[in-house]
Amino acid sequence: MLPGMNGFEIAKRVRSNGITTPILILTAKAELDDKVTGLDSGADDYLTKPFMTKELLARLRALGRRTLGTVDGALSFADIALDTSTLTLSCTTNALSVRLSEKEYRILEYLIANSGQILTREQLAVKIWGFESDAEYNNVEVYMSFTRKKLAFVEAKTEIKAVRGIGYELRCDDV
Repeated sequence: MLPGMNGFEIAKRVRSNGITTPILILTAKAELDDKVTGLDSGADDYLTKPFMTKELLARLRALGRRTLGTVDGALSFADIALDTSTLTLSCTTNALSVRLSEKEYRILEYLIANSGQILTREQLAVKIWGFESDAEYNNVEVYMSFTRKKLAFVEAKTEIKAVRGIGYELRCDDV
């Protein structure tokens, strides 16, 4: 019910272009056929109005937890690979690998998924610890330090760079 094009058509176009960003349809169309059409058009979830904010937030958290598109259970960027089933980081130019904590894994997963972008401390805190968490920006910095040490351990050329006053980005200038 959007002007010019409906949400089902938008979802189809997004998916046909290979974009894997999660899609949540928020609509007044509550019929079963509408829900099926929405989900079949490429949406990951479908929520009808009226809805409670608490449910919307829970659905958004669930979408955020879903695994990114992977190839053979691994995410990769430049010279690193992240095994999604064992939470293992490895360097593709040597045989070194290391097991990550859940937070370290989620940090790298989020940075890889958003490679080429600068992520703010706030974005990272919300994604890794959750919207209603008591985690502070210091938590982000501490876990960035842990994650950087793991990248150094596997001798990766990929680095997590701090962008002063903004946040962090994943970069590899040497590969």
